Amino acid sequence: MNDRERFVATMHYEPVDRPVLWEWGAWRETKQRWRREGGFEGDPPEYQECDHREGAGVRFDLFPPFERRVIEDDGRTITYVNEKGQLLRDFHDVEQSMPEFIEHPVKNRADWERIKERMDPGSPERYPADWEERVRRWNTDRTAPVDVYGSRDGGLFSQIREVMGAEEALLLMADDPAFAHDIMEYRTDFMMRVMKRALREVRPEWIIFWEDMAYKTASLISPAMFREFMLPRYKRLAQFAQSFGVDVAFVDTDGYVDELIPLFLKAGIRGIYPMEVNAGMDVARLRRKYGRDLLMTGGIDKRALATGPEAIEAELARCIPVALEGGYIPMVDHSLPPDISYANFQYYWRRKKELLGIV
Repeated sequence: MNDRERFVATMHYEPVDRPVLWEWGAWRETKQRWRREGGFEGDPPEYQECDHREGAGVRFDLFPPFERRVIEDDGRTITYVNEKGQLLRDFHDVEQSMPEFIEHPVKNRADWERIKERMDPGSPERYPADWEERVRRWNTDRTAPVDVYGSRDGGLFSQIREVMGAEEALLLMADDPAFAHDIMEYRTDFMMRVMKRALREVRPEWIIFWEDMAYKTASLISPAMFREFMLPRYKRLAQFAQSFGVDVAFVDTDGYVDELIPLFLKAGIRGIYPMEVNAGMDVARLRRKYGRDLLMTGGIDKRALATGPEAIEAELARCIPVALEGGYIPMVDHSLPPDISYANFQYYWRRKKELLGIV
């Protein structure tokens, strides 16, 4: 089987020659540590063994983007306006820190109308300049799965949060639900219009929406709010993709989303990732609870890789049997931080392959 065939079969619980071999990336500092410890240059050689996947390159962000402007730089932190019009403060020397969100570009309907001018679904920049060449290649000899992925831009609640901030987004849904409905309705139509060309010309293997709508113990919005604001619109998005033959739709969200999984499934969104273990997203438990209705990736606790072989073995013993059933691609549950030694990563990688039956 090639990588595309293997992915499609896995997502449909069909027989495979072997499970899919993917992995999350590592922080810059982690790669630097591994190069020192492993004596190699570039990316870790293990990543070269991964099955291939391709992104369609479809973009859901703002065009034109806001001009990046530095407001203040004290040598330790930098305060700036980013391409989304957000005012942020960030550390210079910490790669994976969460910036402080100081201000967002939308405070009222007038601001929203101005932002919408940057959300024209027909903007030519939304598709790669070499799109026609990619289409010819994918439709002639496609050996890897292709996705349409709205990374940090393709979602519903996430977009209210991106333009207004988390607290204001939640207050808006409670205090001015009509405005929240308007934003989500526009985004639903926008995403369908942006995706249509890719769905028609390529028929990607899967689509991924970005929400990041949960913390460690609960989702940011209640199931009742999801049912009111998001369920009917995700139904439309999933049905739209299915009308082009694309039946594998995932949502990208960290945190504890168990309470929302039944609603995503009801909407036709079949997969969740990265299944964050620290937030209680146990793939073995979720398989028992949802059976073959739920597709998953991630789910291996990255903290185990920092702890050592015994913890790694326990994680693999919990997760690999689920992968062997299909419908799940086992990976660590997010980017690998620099407290993980290269020796521990090599142990994890070797044992994961062995347990998956990959020689």
